[in-house]
Amino acid sequence: MKKKIAVLGSTGSIGSTLLEIIDQKKFEILFILANRNYKRLLNQAKKFKIRNIIITDDKAYLKAKKINKDKKLKIHNKDYDFEKIINTKLDYVMSSITGIAGLKPTYDIVKFTKKIAIANKESLICAWPLLNKELKKNKTEFIPIDSEHFSIWSEIKNIDPKKIKKIYLTASGGPLFNYDLKFFDKIKLHHVLNHPTWKMGKKISVDSATLMNKCFEVIEAKNIFNLSYKKIGILIHPESYIHAIVSYNNGISKMILHETTMKIPIFNSIYSNNELYNKNQNQNLNLKKMNNLNFSITNSKKFPIISILNNLPAKHSLFETAIVSINDFLVDKFLKKKINFVDISKIFLRLLNSKSYLKYKKIYPRNINDIILLNNNIIKNLLSKKLY
Repeated sequence: MKKKIAVLGSTGSIGSTLLEIIDQKKFEILFILANRNYKRLLNQAKKFKIRNIIITDDKAYLKAKKINKDKKLKIHNKDYDFEKIINTKLDYVMSSITGIAGLKPTYDIVKFTKKIAIANKESLICAWPLLNKELKKNKTEFIPIDSEHFSIWSEIKNIDPKKIKKIYLTASGGPLFNYDLKFFDKIKLHHVLNHPTWKMGKKISVDSATLMNKCFEVIEAKNIFNLSYKKIGILIHPESYIHAIVSYNNGISKMILHETTMKIPIFNSIYSNNELYNKNQNQNLNLKKMNNLNFSITNSKKFPIISILNNLPAKHSLFETAIVSINDFLVDKFLKKKINFVDISKIFLRLLNSKSYLKYKKIYPRNINDIILLNNNIIKNLLSKKLY
C-alpha cells in the first residue's frame, strides 16, 4: 500500500527537492500547498496526479481557478480545512513554507500525520513549546530538516542530553567570509546573493551573510535538543562538508558529514534506513575535503549580529518572535535597496536592545495567534517609523 503524504510549501526549494526524490510507486501525495506560485503548483499536481491543492494568496487562487482544466482537481483557498481534505491519517508531511506564514499550517497539521519533517524555522524558533506539546499529544514523530539539526538529531536522538558536553553547528561563513571588513560599507546585493557553497533563496542568502541564520539555528538547537545555550557553539567551516560536531562527557567527539546538498536530510526523513541514497553514484568519502578541513571561531567584528546570542532568555518567550520579525523587516528593506548591508546589523541590534523589545523576554506565547499577532504588530510599527 502506498504511503500517504502532503507537502506544505511544495514550490520552494525544499518542497521541490522532496518531489524530485519521491517514488510514485511508494507514495501518494494527498495534497500540496503554496502561496503564489500557482503555475508550478498546477504542474506539480498534473505530474504527480494530485487531487487537492491549496493556494493561500487570493489573486493566485483566482488565476489558478481560471486556467485549470482538470475537473478532478480541487483547488482550495486560504480558508482551507485540513479535516475536509485529509480522510485518513497521513504517513508523512513536509513543512517547508518560508516565514511566519508557515507557522499556523505546520501547527495545525501535526494531529493529521504520523511523521512531520519541518524546515520552517519560525515554527521551531517562535513556537517550539506549543508545537512540541502538540507533537507529544498526537504522538507525531518530528524530524528537523536543516542539515545541521538533522545531523545532530541523527546522532543523539536516543541519547540522554546529560551525556552531551557540547554541540557545534558549522557555518560556511557565507558569501562575505573572505571579504575584508573595510569593504563591508561597499557591499552590494549581488555580492550577498553569491553564496559559495549552497544554493539559496535571496532571504536566506542575506541571513547567511550576516550570520543571522546561524543565530536562528542556535535557538532551534536549544529548543529541539533541550540544551542550554552554553552547550551550543558555532564554528566557521567554509567547505560545508562537516555539518555538526557532538562532544560527549566521556571524551569522545563525533563529526557528522555529508555532501553539500539538502537532498540527503530530505531523503532520510521520508525513506527508511534500508533505502539506498543515490544508488547510481559512488558514495565514497570526499578525501580531498577531509584533508582540507578549515575551522575557525566566528569574528564578532565582521558578524556583529551574533552578539544577540549572549543576550537570549533561558526560557522561551515572545522575544524570539521579535528577533525573527525585526530581521525579516530589515532583510526585506535591504533586498529592496532601501538600506545598506551594514545597516541590517546596526539597526537590528539597536532595536532589539531597546525597552520596546526587551520587555518580550518576560512574556510567554499562550498560543499560535499570540505569535502571529506580535509579528504583524512589529512589522506595522516598524513601517510607521523612520529607522534609517
